[in-house]
Amino acid sequence: QLQLVESGGGLVQPGGSLRLSCAASGFTLDYYAIGWFRQAPGKEREGVACISSSGGSTNYASSVKGRFTISGDNAKKTVYLQMNSLKPEDTAVYYCAAESGSASDCSTYVRIYDYWGQGTQVTVSS
Repeated sequence: QLQLVESGGGLVQPGGSLRLSCAASGFTLDYYAIGWFRQAPGKEREGVACISSSGGSTNYASSVKGRFTISGDNAKKTVYLQMNSLKPEDTAVYYCAAESGSASDCSTYVRIYDYWGQGTQVTVSS
């Protein structure tokens, strides 16, 4: 059974850092692009970053570009989201998701993703 489990969320002060992990089981990352998404209270879920199944292509939302970095370790079947210079507006539940798309590209469009984790809370507050 294909499963994704996020971890690493928590409370951090503005300007701080967190690293989220997305651990996959039941499938190999070699054939799936992985995306990170977030949803704040009262807002729609939005794409944050993605990495292609080959690991050679990444994309970021403009709001996080230069602050967040997505990376993958296919051997460990884990994808990471390093978040630096965190702001209060980054507060949300963060989800990872998988889609069997192109090996050479990825998208942060929510609706193309087939499999979702349960989410991890990130709170940025002083």
